Amino acid sequence: MSRIKSKNTKIEILLRKTLWHKGIRYRKNYKLLPGVPDIAITKYNIAIFCDGEFWHGKDWNAKREHIFSNREYWIPKIERNMRRDDEINNQLERLGWVVIRFWGKDIEKNLNSCVEAVEEIIFDIKLNHYKNIDIVSNEFNSIL
Repeated sequence: MSRIKSKNTKIEILLRKTLWHKGIRYRKNYKLLPGVPDIAITKYNIAIFCDGEFWHGKDWNAKREHIFSNREYWIPKIERNMRRDDEINNQLERLGWVVIRFWGKDIEKNLNSCVEAVEEIIFDIKLNHYKNIDIVSNEFNSIL
């Protein structure tokens, strides 16, 4: 367990470098937010987590049955991780952040799709921002 990295993993670095080259600026391991997102795009309030399949319970119902060693430890631990992930998602959403969670294998195999998903969310946020500005300016003009 001591050799398991929690920061600067291969999948995080891969996603971060690609986002940076696309011109998307971020904070890494942003401690000011619950759950310390791996990548936080503070300009748009986007929190990105790069989750390992085993630690965060991908396809948990099927994989749970295939854990044979130390089941009394691993099953509660992974289920606790999954509950914590849900709690952190809820906390961040209440704070007005958009939460994105990518599985490690998705980042490795479909990096461009992951980056496109982030870009689409940024586009949607920008679009909503400008719509709100337009609504406010129309209300202001109607007062005059």
